Amino acid sequence: MATKQRVKSRAVKKPKGKIRPAQKFAFSHLREEDFDAGLRPYSAYRDLGFAKATGGRAVAHVIRMTKPFNAKDVAIPHYHDVEFQMVYVLKGWFASEFDGKVHTFREGSAWIQPPRIKHTVRGYSDDCELLEIVLPADFETVTLAK
Repeated sequence: MATKQRVKSRAVKKPKGKIRPAQKFAFSHLREEDFDAGLRPYSAYRDLGFAKATGGRAVAHVIRMTKPFNAKDVAIPHYHDVEFQMVYVLKGWFASEFDGKVHTFREGSAWIQPPRIKHTVRGYSDDCELLEIVLPADFETVTLAK
């Protein structure tokens, strides 16, 4: 007989009565051919297949930098119209400016970008790879004037 266990968390409890769409089991194994041009010309994206599994509630992808950092092509101020955005550095380092302050993140670092926070890429290592999780899966990126 199966028993249910509830793990106590410091996280905020979900509101009662909120109905969430059903999720499906999904997985993704590393295959080099799964990296494609993606959202930016200086990186390749590997979609982990979670958008479909979550009914569009979340997207997760690995971002691999494919070209050396060039501020002219990369340092473009923008924000994302999202509910949640989290980034984890898998390899190398990544520097970004948030609301005027530059932060450098190294392998093992993670951060949350609040919805609509203005940011700009300020540098990255040639071997940089990031894991990014965003809610919802379909979101808008708004480019701002430099």
